[in-house]
Amino acid sequence: MSRRYLGVVIIVFVAACFQQRPVTAQLVVPGMGTQIHYVGDDFEDPDWRFIDRLPKSSRENDGYARSPLGYAANRRWSEGPERGHPDRLEIIPTPADGLPGSEHSLLMQTRNSGVPGRNSFDVQQDDLIVNCQGRIGSSIRVSEMPNCLVRVFLPPPEQWEDRSGPHFGFRSGLSSAGNTTGRGFFGSLAGNVAEPYWPGIWIHFRSETSRRVEQDSAFLKVRGDRSGRDFRVLEIEEFGWWTLGMSFTGDGKVHFFASPGVDPLTEADHLTSQYPYSFQAARFRTFFFNACNRNDGKTWSTPFVLDDPQLFVVNAERVAALVERKERSRERAAAAKAKTGTTKTR
Repeated sequence: MSRRYLGVVIIVFVAACFQQRPVTAQLVVPGMGTQIHYVGDDFEDPDWRFIDRLPKSSRENDGYARSPLGYAANRRWSEGPERGHPDRLEIIPTPADGLPGSEHSLLMQTRNSGVPGRNSFDVQQDDLIVNCQGRIGSSIRVSEMPNCLVRVFLPPPEQWEDRSGPHFGFRSGLSSAGNTTGRGFFGSLAGNVAEPYWPGIWIHFRSETSRRVEQDSAFLKVRGDRSGRDFRVLEIEEFGWWTLGMSFTGDGKVHFFASPGVDPLTEADHLTSQYPYSFQAARFRTFFFNACNRNDGKTWSTPFVLDDPQLFVVNAERVAALVERKERSRERAAAAKAKTGTTKTR
């Protein structure tokens, strides 16, 4: 073999080694791995409440985050800076046929979406954010295979907002492995820049009052394909409880799942796996929920009910250690506070 030919072979081999390629990963069904109880909620706390910090945030629409943001008293939920929180967040008795042993769930509904005090008369949305990164103290690498799921109660058709289109979103907050091909979908400069993006599952409604719609019905859409477009994946044959889930694997893919009822998800409930916006996911930051309505100042969104939003991690050693450290720190702080209080009362 000539030196020149050998040199070409070496260059090709080195280039292949350094080329970024997604690694093959198993399909992770949401609910696999170790549950991170420090994140999520079961809504059984009798003192559960959400603390408003009005006016709500609307940075996505007008550039104003309006801090401080709203939050739940248990610190497991927060208002998002891009959009405000739903106006109605109430603990209610769990609807029939819910999770065994569940007595309470969260009713989520909004009216004043969009920019506070301004009626746009189009569809706007509010966000309810699960405080994952804040409580853990870190985002989660997709190589650790995080996954999340929730049970959602879909009310009977007559209780839905009379509007065809998106009504509810179950979404995740991710950052990409980097964009090296120029300006990204969300406006980052060229170079190896991590992009934030928010894939998820949308519940759409077809109202019988809309043109060419004979009867009320609903279906699921996924956001999104390689171009970021939403696409339909499943017709909803029955209203009531549904289980929705997403998982994230080391190849950077997002995997979407859904099933009627509250039983654990299985591989049979897999809807699709995607690289939304052509991004390869690197880190999972949180998951959250959207309530959509016509922003006219008087129309309430469809009353959805959430139960047991949960986070799991398959390779959970690092995350479990972070959580243990957080819990020990909280215990020490509580003990110090109790000791100070006892001293002051003597």
